[in-house]
Amino acid sequence: MSVYTTVEREELDTFLAHYSVGELVEYEGISAGIENTNYFVTTTQGRFVLTLFEQHEFDELGYFLDLMAFFADGGVPSARPIADNAGAFLRHLCDKPAALVERLQGGDIKNPNIEQCRIMGETLAQLHLLSPNFTQHRVNTRGHVWRMETAERLLDRIPEEEGKALLQAELNYQQQHWSNHLASGVVHADLFRDNALFHDGKLAGVIDFYYACNDAFVYDLAVLLNDWCCTDSGGMEEARFNAMLHAYQAVRPLPEEEKASFNTMLRAAALRFWLSRLQDKLFPKEGELTQIKDPSEFHAILNYHVSNNTQLPEFNTTS
Repeated sequence: MSVYTTVEREELDTFLAHYSVGELVEYEGISAGIENTNYFVTTTQGRFVLTLFEQHEFDELGYFLDLMAFFADGGVPSARPIADNAGAFLRHLCDKPAALVERLQGGDIKNPNIEQCRIMGETLAQLHLLSPNFTQHRVNTRGHVWRMETAERLLDRIPEEEGKALLQAELNYQQQHWSNHLASGVVHADLFRDNALFHDGKLAGVIDFYYACNDAFVYDLAVLLNDWCCTDSGGMEEARFNAMLHAYQAVRPLPEEEKASFNTMLRAAALRFWLSRLQDKLFPKEGELTQIKDPSEFHAILNYHVSNNTQLPEFNTTS
């Protein structure tokens, strides 16, 4: 979440006139995140998040908003999009596609504990079990093909001390080991700590579904593990790691083929975010309030999984 497009108050007043949400009281830009323009919006009837989409076309955004409504209706704690007076989730603002979404209580987690990791593992498994009932389909635009093409493009741009040899080796590894035959469906694909809000010790909701797509469930689990269970040095903290995996498998046990691909998926998930952060660092976008995240964090996580051959722990998932 960043601010690339400045919205004037008069423009926002006109936009909100198409919704039954009351009169505008105040609004402010959100600097966290990197992809879209986001504002907190307070009206006389509630608090919302306004998103102006910088990367997506109008016609492709219905998928994300329908999905958010689907999961909210299905019992997965998540932010519900607000329909305008004509029943549409999406409008134009400042020549950009824009959506208004309910603002959930709580805040994100900087240092997750074991219970929060357990909750997130269980929630992701519930999301995966619901996903076959969502009939729309979207290819992962940051999937295997993107990762391989982006790695090739960035190889000559990064110095050796920033991991050029590791990137080349991982490019070769993923080309040899990636599988398209794992159980798949709708995945969040970006469920980092800043995309889950907790309030009074409970999960208030999952947010920011704008990378959601169809991909392997175990890949989505790997994305979650890499962020929520990492240490400052890029390793996996065992207690959080095991708690999240145990909670996930208590709801959705991993079949043998997913267990066999576990290390590859952890590496693929680390590679995806290392590459996207390298790309943002080497080719920065202009914005009023923007945040470029440090690529070295996922360089370290990928290096850990490669060096340690991280595998799925053995434990009883029925207890």
